[in-house]
Amino acid sequence: MTKKPFTSADFRKELISIMPGYKWTVHKTNSDIRMEATGIQSSGFNRISTLQVIRRESDERVEYQATSAGYGTKARWRGCSRDKTLARSLRGLEQHYDRQSFEFHHLAARLNAGRRAPRDDR
Repeated sequence: MTKKPFTSADFRKELISIMPGYKWTVHKTNSDIRMEATGIQSSGFNRISTLQVIRRESDERVEYQATSAGYGTKARWRGCSRDKTLARSLRGLEQHYDRQSFEFHHLAARLNAGRRAPRDDR
């Protein structure tokens, strides 16, 4: 029995089912093993988030790469995560941002505490 090939329509359905809050565009490629899609969230005319997903398939193995950027159409890509499934790749990206948030919050708290500490330079 031959396995049905994974199509761009299948890719779009998978993206919408996991991330319905994004407007998805699946890009045309000349490859059956690589698919790429871009999802955007916007508020009016302002782009507030961009998510790029690349799906690679080789030797019966599938890998997803998720990358995201913040506010604006020219925003820098901020994080990247790769995994065997789309959901795990997106979860890895979210965990990356949570770790960064914790680190920056800790640094800000240290600066704040340093500003409040009594000075011993009499």
